[in-house]
Amino acid sequence: MSVRGIRRNIKKNHKKRGPVVANKVSYDGINFASGLEKYMYVALRNAKIRVKYEGETFVLLNGFHFDNEVYERQANSKGDYVNRGCKRILPIKYTPDFIGENFIIETKGRANDSFPMRWKLFKQLVVTQFPGTTLYKPQNQKECDTTVQLILQKQKG
Repeated sequence: MSVRGIRRNIKKNHKKRGPVVANKVSYDGINFASGLEKYMYVALRNAKIRVKYEGETFVLLNGFHFDNEVYERQANSKGDYVNRGCKRILPIKYTPDFIGENFIIETKGRANDSFPMRWKLFKQLVVTQFPGTTLYKPQNQKECDTTVQLILQKQKG
């Protein structure tokens, strides 16, 4: 079989699962969604900074009932182009990775398509409901270490 044939077989058998697939990791009895979350947890624990992992979910936009007609396909672009109105629209929620006293940390190696919008909505919620709360969004291990140092400096000051 030629190299081309091998590549074709590999592609045919590989199922795409979306743009970002993180490796789930278990540590200290906690199931983390990524290795970066575990790294952040260990760094915070070693610095004796108390946090809750995925401790709270925030509603960014309340759900509602859509009474109008709407002609569209299913969300996955499959099915027929038909009226899909008169349905309950679910709320948009957001669960940050770590919540501490006066700070929230969201570790994000590679964001999916919906994250930037959720992050903006979450920032708006923080400004209006939690003034004085500092947000951190480290994207690699070096930034996790810097985040720990910034939190420790704030706690001393």
